[in-house]
Amino acid sequence: MDLLEYQVKEWFGKIGIPVLPSQRIDHPTDLKRLKIRFPIVLKSQVHGAERAKAGGVRFAQTTIDAIAAAQNIFSLPIWGELPEVVLAESKYDANQEFYLAVVLDTAVCRPVLLGCKEADIDWESAGERMHHVVVEQEFSPFYARRLALKMGLQGTLMQSVSSVVEKMYQLFIQKDLDLVEINPLAVSATSQVMALNGKVRVNERAIKRHPDLAEMAAKIISRHSSTEINSILGNWNGVKMHGKIGILGNGTGSVMATLDLVANAGGNPGVCLNLRHAFLTDTRPTTFRDRLETSLKILEADKSIQVILINFLGSIPQIEEVTEVIARFVQQENSELQSQVVHSNGSKNSRERNFTPLLVRLAGSEFKAARKYLATLKTHTDALLVVENLDEAVAAAVLLAKPTVNKK
Repeated sequence: MDLLEYQVKEWFGKIGIPVLPSQRIDHPTDLKRLKIRFPIVLKSQVHGAERAKAGGVRFAQTTIDAIAAAQNIFSLPIWGELPEVVLAESKYDANQEFYLAVVLDTAVCRPVLLGCKEADIDWESAGERMHHVVVEQEFSPFYARRLALKMGLQGTLMQSVSSVVEKMYQLFIQKDLDLVEINPLAVSATSQVMALNGKVRVNERAIKRHPDLAEMAAKIISRHSSTEINSILGNWNGVKMHGKIGILGNGTGSVMATLDLVANAGGNPGVCLNLRHAFLTDTRPTTFRDRLETSLKILEADKSIQVILINFLGSIPQIEEVTEVIARFVQQENSELQSQVVHSNGSKNSRERNFTPLLVRLAGSEFKAARKYLATLKTHTDALLVVENLDEAVAAAVLLAKPTVNKK
């Protein structure tokens, strides 16, 4: 479960991480009662990435400008998600911007401190640019200072950054989190630091241990069915439903947004899986590729699933390997379909056989090569569709799932 930025900032402020004066905006007219000084920045509160590029971040100098900007943001869907809240925040002038994170590394089963002197970077694909320190024993300020030194920081700035890392780790432990991220941590001309944006990912296994988290989770998905609420507050990393369209995503926000769009388009969502985290049934560390292979097998074996809809946005690890997994699945489906057509006695058409079309939505510059490669695959016309537009993918999935048939 990923929190929205305004929720993250509330946690940061309580634990002592520097944040700017801000105010939650539920309606554009709330800006008439703004308690912070202009100029301000207005931020769409959605789970999707790259909101600034999509127009979800606007600057305003006056109340009139702010109201107009907020009206545009509230009506702007980002990766299919409309914001219910906009965050108004003081503008901040930064000389430098860093990336910081505390993440649970399932490969070593230990928390890892991450730091980079570049902002707008993905910790899973940063490579050598990202510095890391594994917390091998009981945490002490030494680990935070070691990360700051690895980043090449000195003097007052080293102390300020390491202090922020310490507080991030405290929050990580207190709330049983999988990830605490500041991207960016801004540094002013006087070496003061400020968390301009933050991300928190809650470990779904721990939600029941924290009443405040359980209440927050219930509110986030209150618009969905009780089955979904039980699944997120319960014991697995997905949504159990019995519809015809299986959904795979690389984040809670993308999965829920896709589910909403399918339902709004008249479709019937089936099992929905978030591949960003390991499944609760995993007994060993898994990679994104492993989880994709497992999920495709789960959906293919589900007799109620007629279409699989993949929605990957932003970035994912192992892009080339993930692309190969998708290609193998499609080629296997296409091979089975051709065999069925050859051996069919004519009493049943191929759509009534064990054949599951795959619709793949890949949004983001990192997927350019993947989209090009998948588009070259020679398949049955219904076997594979690769698009950038989520609405197009959803419409095609709903259309393919309309016949009421069961897989044999």
